[in-house]
Amino acid sequence: MSSPPLFGNGKGLKAVCRRVVDNILAVVTVPLTAAALVAMARFGPEEQLAGQFREARPVHVFLAAFVPAAAATVYLMLRPRAVYLVDYACFRTASNCRVPFSTFLEHAKQVPVLDERSIRFMTKLLERSGLGEETCLPPAHHYIPPYNYCTLDAARGEVDLVVFSALDDLFAKTGISAGAIDIVVVNCSLFCPTPSFVDMIVHRYKLRSDVRSVHLSGMGCSAGLISVGLARNLLQVAPKGTHALVVSTETITPNYYVGSERAMLLPNCLFRVGGAAALLSNSPDKARFRLKHVVRTLTGAQDSAYTCVFQQEDDNGNVGINLNKDLMTIAGNALKANITAMGPLVLPASEQLLFALSFIARKVISGKFKPYLPDFRTAFEHFCIHAGGRAVIDELQRSLGLSDEQVEASRMTLHRFGNTSSSSLWYELAYMEAKGCMRRGDRVWMIGFGSGFKCNSAAWECIEPARTAEGPWATSIHRYPVHIPDVMKH
Repeated sequence: MSSPPLFGNGKGLKAVCRRVVDNILAVVTVPLTAAALVAMARFGPEEQLAGQFREARPVHVFLAAFVPAAAATVYLMLRPRAVYLVDYACFRTASNCRVPFSTFLEHAKQVPVLDERSIRFMTKLLERSGLGEETCLPPAHHYIPPYNYCTLDAARGEVDLVVFSALDDLFAKTGISAGAIDIVVVNCSLFCPTPSFVDMIVHRYKLRSDVRSVHLSGMGCSAGLISVGLARNLLQVAPKGTHALVVSTETITPNYYVGSERAMLLPNCLFRVGGAAALLSNSPDKARFRLKHVVRTLTGAQDSAYTCVFQQEDDNGNVGINLNKDLMTIAGNALKANITAMGPLVLPASEQLLFALSFIARKVISGKFKPYLPDFRTAFEHFCIHAGGRAVIDELQRSLGLSDEQVEASRMTLHRFGNTSSSSLWYELAYMEAKGCMRRGDRVWMIGFGSGFKCNSAAWECIEPARTAEGPWATSIHRYPVHIPDVMKH
């Protein structure tokens, strides 16, 4: 009977090669260090000292001590300051804001400009959207007809409900006082009132008068990570112990489209109420995650890239959000650009080597070689893909070669909460923690898409996972995951 091969079917050999390449520095330096120690052991201590200092001059001794110390000092001064996530909180939707499909469609039928053809389109879209029956809309959308009640006061009421609820939870979880907040970054694309969101937050929580504040608008669903990146930049040049408050939301109330253009009816069916607040700091005290990298990419200056997601007025003067049919193509281009930028920062050496060899083969040997897509599962244990819709999640799962388990948080967030725009990534992170999937040292990749067309991503490392299933999933996590059929009939 022949003995089995040493490395089985080849997978063992591949794993060994990958391990050697990923740790090439240790593979090279350890034998060299061992050889040097063996060589030194052949001589006694007196001989070693005599050999070292016999020919040495004072300037050599000075340089040998000064240059390494100076280099280390310069490196420590120029090294970017680490930024941490102390904690985060998501708005908990209430059952009285729930909008089952039957209720949503019944309200839509009361809109005079929506004909039977538009209602059939919305019905088919909802059945294939991946949304469940528990998604929520703000109070103004529960009236019939809804657009008559989408006033400025109603929109401010949604801000009070969503933003202040998330902030109250965040302050309660962290125990930090409002006076300790130094920076406030808020993002909301479609509702920019005066006074601004930042002013409302400062007034509500009596923040200090010297707090630095920014309100980002017009950046779509990717704005949450843009806000994180901006807060990180501010924290890196601030004194240690500085705290930054990041608030991400989208106000649904004033953005109910009452026309009949299909591309502009999509947001009515997909977007739902939601919001999140996160506390960042440049101090590791009580931090739960460390921010490793933030990458922002934008597709080239193509006309279609600036028409796929934006507010538009139709022929009848009705304003809504347009989702162009080129959306997935442009999103794919933005994702490729982001992967190219993020890869060298996080991928192990073996994956970068395979990518480089693939690139050289395509350029030098033949263009018929398929480009090698790096395996990001070697760099991250968890993935948070923007829950913008079923098609978005399906495409990224296919492109990145992810398993159903690795996109579970995104699908379940879309099912339970719908598309909550820039805050969806925080709901997904909360899902993973509520499920007990997060471990100390685990790495998380957040990927957000938005208007422009932008693809922004952030890499996190878990320091201390949540110990209890609090947050937006507290009352429903025991029912998830659920099976989501391709077509959900009612």
